[in-house]
Amino acid sequence: MTAEMVAPAWMHEQITAEEYDSWSEEQCAGIEIMDGMVVVRPSASKRHNRLARNLANALDTAAGPEWNADTDLDVRLQDVPLTNRRPDVVVYRADTIDITPTRPEHVLLVAEVVSPGSETTDRIVKVDQYAKAGIGFYWRIEQAATGVPLVYTYVLDPATKTYRDGDVFTGVLKVVAPFPVEIDLVQV
Repeated sequence: MTAEMVAPAWMHEQITAEEYDSWSEEQCAGIEIMDGMVVVRPSASKRHNRLARNLANALDTAAGPEWNADTDLDVRLQDVPLTNRRPDVVVYRADTIDITPTRPEHVLLVAEVVSPGSETTDRIVKVDQYAKAGIGFYWRIEQAATGVPLVYTYVLDPATKTYRDGDVFTGVLKVVAPFPVEIDLVQV
């Protein structure tokens, strides 16, 4: 006896912002929306989650009262076609904590931890999307074989809506923008 698998409509039809906004938080967990199509994200490893959480904690402490840093926050990059991303770390204006959806103008920095299966998306696709949305800073964290991550920093050129390469850090990440922060990458 075989059972036929029938894919739900949301797997093969574009959804609108209004439809997505009507979904529960549980329905939205673990997915992103790209050009109106649902993209299921694989579960991250414990190392990936720990790295994102520790980075968010360090950024939250350094950012001061005007900014919050969180993990796995839904960011609405555009309404038509709907594009929502869930960066691993988001630094956003503290006064927007109760505003949904989080919009690019609320966001100062996004960081993505690259994992097997997300290489192209994190290194190429999301960089372009975040820049076009006007998010000022993008950090890409590569999990090195040594166990100490590499952090690639990018700064938005607002005139071209593209990112300029910033510094690359291993061991200790120390920046002055978007705000001063020093993070021991061996400890994250």
